[in-house]
Amino acid sequence: MAYPHQIKLTPLATACALLLAAGGGIAHARGADNAAPNGEAAEATMAVIKVEGRREEGDVGFNAKRAGAATKTDTPLIETPQAISVVLREQFEVQGAQTLRQTVGYSAGMVSSYFDSRGDSISARGGSSTQMLNGLQTNFGFYNNARPDPFTLERVEVLRGPSSVLYGQGGIGGIVNMVSKTPLAQDRREVQVQIGSHNRKQISADVNQVLDQQGHWTARIVAVGRDSDTQVKHVADDRKVLAPSLTWAPDANTSLTVMGQYQKDESGSMIGFFPHQGTLLPSKYGQIPTDTFISEPGWDAYNTKQKMLAYMFSHKFNDNITLRQNLRRSESEVDYRSIYTSFAADKKTGRPARPVFNDDQRTVNRDLVQQLNELDSTLIDTQLESHFKTGPVEHTLLVGFDVQRAETRQAAARALAPAIDVYAPVYGNFTRPGPMLHQPTTNLHQKGLYLQDQMKIAQKWVAQLGWRHDSVQNDIEGRPTARTDDKANTRRAGLLYIADSGWSPYISYAESFQPLGGVDLNNKPFVPQRGKQWEAGLKWQPAGRNMTTTLAVYDLRDQNRKTTDPANPNNSIQVGEVKVRGLELESTGAINHSWDWIASYAYTDATVSRSNGPDLGKRVSGTPKHSASAWVTHKFALAGRSGFSTGGGVRYVGTSWDGMDTLATPSATLLDAMLSYESGPWRLALNVTNLTDKVQITTCLNRGDCFYGQRRTAALTARYIW
Repeated sequence: MAYPHQIKLTPLATACALLLAAGGGIAHARGADNAAPNGEAAEATMAVIKVEGRREEGDVGFNAKRAGAATKTDTPLIETPQAISVVLREQFEVQGAQTLRQTVGYSAGMVSSYFDSRGDSISARGGSSTQMLNGLQTNFGFYNNARPDPFTLERVEVLRGPSSVLYGQGGIGGIVNMVSKTPLAQDRREVQVQIGSHNRKQISADVNQVLDQQGHWTARIVAVGRDSDTQVKHVADDRKVLAPSLTWAPDANTSLTVMGQYQKDESGSMIGFFPHQGTLLPSKYGQIPTDTFISEPGWDAYNTKQKMLAYMFSHKFNDNITLRQNLRRSESEVDYRSIYTSFAADKKTGRPARPVFNDDQRTVNRDLVQQLNELDSTLIDTQLESHFKTGPVEHTLLVGFDVQRAETRQAAARALAPAIDVYAPVYGNFTRPGPMLHQPTTNLHQKGLYLQDQMKIAQKWVAQLGWRHDSVQNDIEGRPTARTDDKANTRRAGLLYIADSGWSPYISYAESFQPLGGVDLNNKPFVPQRGKQWEAGLKWQPAGRNMTTTLAVYDLRDQNRKTTDPANPNNSIQVGEVKVRGLELESTGAINHSWDWIASYAYTDATVSRSNGPDLGKRVSGTPKHSASAWVTHKFALAGRSGFSTGGGVRYVGTSWDGMDTLATPSATLLDAMLSYESGPWRLALNVTNLTDKVQITTCLNRGDCFYGQRRTAALTARYIW
């Protein structure tokens, strides 16, 4: 097993590492009296699969003890041989997270390179992360569903690295699993009112009700309404969400939760795909303002409508056998209209096929796109869990079968739009496109059978074995030769030792597969990309202290990547490979009822190790070699009055490259802050993101464009619970 060598820590990374090491020496027990209000912690035992929107037993502050996404069974994190981050609701509420990308912004190695209204793109270990909701995939294709709202979530679980054994097709970046709020066993009502930067006005409600005296029926309704602008002129961020749920639990062994959600968003184009000049590189007229809108007001849109209906069922036949089934049906449509910096080449003028200024160094040519994107998906996951012994070995055997059906439809129109002055834009000089044309409908069908055996040996050793077989078909309307029928077996294995001192060293192996679709010039279908990872790590949960520290090192290969055929430059062959080696360090904890912290550092060395193209040996685009973060919250009394809290965070994103090692995106250090006061049922909080209002360029790509990050954003939130 190979490990990264000669890791050079930045000063900020070194400080974070010292904080991680020092945390264990000063941490003290945080009592059970500091559990979540209204008995949320006491209700943790109702959840078996651990995706049921409630605080897990033992979770304190920012520190989680379990994650259902890791094994799909009730297994403590300290006994799971894999690097996992869990972001509890208390953390992203304290930090004022307004998007999914912000909820994981302080987790080790998580990178979000685009500040974009169209989606929350998140990557880890050099690859994109698959997004899940309650263990079922949500993202199929691009620009066809709604962004999740953190107010509807109870927690976010991050599995880094290949995770196909439990979840099927996916890349090397792992998964981000969102856990919905679902009914609790005690009445609880919450209302939030929020105002903030860019004329943000939002009201949110979360009402939980026990419907009968026996507590067999409970209901919950979560709602969000928002009217807001954004940091880009003429772009809204309006939202309406209604998410009801109902749980029937006739006894301690059976539970059925039915959930629905309707969401409508109205937004537009926050990304202009600006050229390197005027963003990262000097320009005659200076840097392009970050609030520049180069589409057309009144026509530009990114409007989504999404409806979901789901259920989660669990029945425990006896102490040894449990049956679970999760199902979700989702329908979404997106009205996407945008005008952006052109990528079209012009042989007559010598204009390259990338965003550039015209000769006046002020205007850019523009492309126009209009799409109506629709996605219908049905997913079902059925699991049978069994507990038994063979001699000194305790087995938790999981057998599962899941099915995915996803149909994507699109009508589209494209055109050229007149050039625009990015420094003084004048709007209205454009022609609306003609009728949109129907694009071929795509149908995905996936079936997967998986097995997992978690073996606990003499209460000291944990061995984990997993295997999965998938069958995936992709059909494209009217293109029978483009149909793909992929079959794949994936495996994972792990071994962990539980020491009396709270240390758990482990080693693991995991695989992933990602279908590519399409055929080469010989009409031969492309086979899936395959990820293979070795990981070794050390976890620490000292007894009597509410803290968890995890160190992981890994060696990861993403194989079967397409690269140029040396015998025919117009053809592609699958001999490409990306090699990723890295280290991740993360710590969460609580001290004496008064302090909560999370700190992390990641070293990621991702390079193209096999290719027939010019990218051979080059660093993977948008992947910083170093990243680090730390957040601390302190509760204190002022003038004899308790209830005050203050928090501060620092996020460091190291230098990244464009994919050809020709243009570097510089590192950035960003500060966040929070001040709050809580008295009885009331809480008033002020959150500021990017406190110093740093103009950050998140990434620049070799294709010619750069992207801005989030400017300073403030939000004042008043919450009342009863």
